[in-house]
Amino acid sequence: MTGLGAIGAGLAVIGAGFGIGQIGSKAMDAMARQPEIIGDLRTNMLIVAALIEGVALFAVVVGLLQAG
Repeated sequence: MTGLGAIGAGLAVIGAGFGIGQIGSKAMDAMARQPEIIGDLRTNMLIVAALIEGVALFAVVVGLLQAG
């Protein structure tokens, strides 16, 4: 059962990458529609991306602890 933790860690990284990609995509759409909100949108996008990265890092650590 040691491989399941490593698989879980890999899935966490893939999920975080997909989520951050979606944030960037939607932010570009919003910037194209309303260019006057670029500053606020960029700030919010970076905060949410940082939160996703934090959760992903936590999930990778837990997965690797399970694998070892």
